[in-house]
Amino acid sequence: MAELPQVRVQEAVDSMVKSLERENIRKMQGLMFRCSASCCEDSQASMQQVHQCIERCHAPLAQAQALVTNELEKFQDRLARCTMYCNDKAKDSIDAGSKELQVKRQLDSCVTKCVDDHMHLIPTMTKKMKESLISLGK
Repeated sequence: MAELPQVRVQEAVDSMVKSLERENIRKMQGLMFRCSASCCEDSQASMQQVHQCIERCHAPLAQAQALVTNELEKFQDRLARCTMYCNDKAKDSIDAGSKELQVKRQLDSCVTKCVDDHMHLIPTMTKKMKESLISLGK
């Protein structure tokens, strides 16, 4: 992928992940640690019961992390498919005898369009993940 568009997408995704971590994941981590600590305070519980209690405390955070990872992977896959299409188009143009500079411009334009289209998906993806994270945290 072209250098500048790649940086734009990376910065936007990094910003989204930091926002999710700060506003949602961190709260879930706090709840998980407090919940786990309370599991350890039950002196009547067996080692297995304490372990199961701690696992129950960890489950929402693990689900949240899996959700974010899954959404980011889907986003990356879609962007990669779009840029592969651009590469295929460029290769076809070269095979058809187009000039290299013309093909490079066509490729850059195509990749920029992919990035622009996918940048527009980020707010919706963020909203969807935040809603899912809020429901997991309840």
